[in-house]
Amino acid sequence: MAQIENPFALERPLKLSICFTETCNLACQHCYSDCSPAKAGSELNGEEWSRFLDEIAELGVIYLYIEGGEPFHRPDFLPFLASASGRFLTEVRTNGTLITPQTARYLRDIRVGIVLVDLFSPRAEVHDEITGVSGSHARACDGIRSMLQAGIEVQTLCILNRKNVADLQGYIDLADELGVKTAGVLRPYPLGRMKYRWAEFALSLDEMHAALDALRLPSGMKLMQSWHPNDGNSCWQMAAVNAFGDSIGCAYLREYVNYGNIKRVSFMETWEHPLYRELRSGRVTDSCPSCASSQGSHGGCRATAYAFHGAWDAPDPFDKVLNRGVDLRVLPEWLLQPHPKPPTATT
Repeated sequence: MAQIENPFALERPLKLSICFTETCNLACQHCYSDCSPAKAGSELNGEEWSRFLDEIAELGVIYLYIEGGEPFHRPDFLPFLASASGRFLTEVRTNGTLITPQTARYLRDIRVGIVLVDLFSPRAEVHDEITGVSGSHARACDGIRSMLQAGIEVQTLCILNRKNVADLQGYIDLADELGVKTAGVLRPYPLGRMKYRWAEFALSLDEMHAALDALRLPSGMKLMQSWHPNDGNSCWQMAAVNAFGDSIGCAYLREYVNYGNIKRVSFMETWEHPLYRELRSGRVTDSCPSCASSQGSHGGCRATAYAFHGAWDAPDPFDKVLNRGVDLRVLPEWLLQPHPKPPTATT
């Protein structure tokens, strides 16, 4: 069967993600970045990030998504964010524990777009166990309240896993109680610490869909989720740079690709990397028709397709149409290597 591909292509990115730091004030069991204080010395400094903002503004990037680690953990983050918010539509992902009322008012004054806060359970004991820090649940909720009171749009995010699946409705209800209008439920990715504890956290595809199907949304609440039929492949439109300046296309590809470092080459040189162009093409061996019609692209997430199949054009096993018997609770052994590459990989 001929490969399916996207019928469109961007000449340059309109959206870009920045993983501002791989340090954090928490110690999450499932941290995708495997955050560590030791990483701080190798990260881009404020001047280097500032030059990069100038570069992507000139390219015409309009949307900037900023995450970590924990961005607010770096002392130079607020000046960076103020500069970014003046030139781009900004979203920031945070654990919320460092957001004081004063910080929230500052975020309002610099016109931050949306702040997304990770909230792993409605129960403090479950959230704090996952984050590894007692009191983190209470501080995250306080941060959400402070930002909502300041007039900032806040959305919550929950990575669905075995430790919190029974509390999923409670998570939605807590978000509603706090005053949040959009609550996200995210799939887990086998990255960082999470992949080494995958058996402890992972659910089957049926278990994940059952939890999602059982949710009852309060009036006025919007659910954001990335399972069928919302299983998009955003590689065609996205770009991402990690804390060290590596162009990685998407934060969920961080362990699999490196298109070049922005300290040594221009971002557009990394944009033209052959693998990057291939992933943007959307060429896949199979596609879910209903997801393709709703998302405008094909084959689902390339990160999870590669993780479970070791091939860039493989179908995404998190899609129930494309799964075809893959047990999502079991990772391929090659994935647990420090620099994972499948046995059959040629690139």
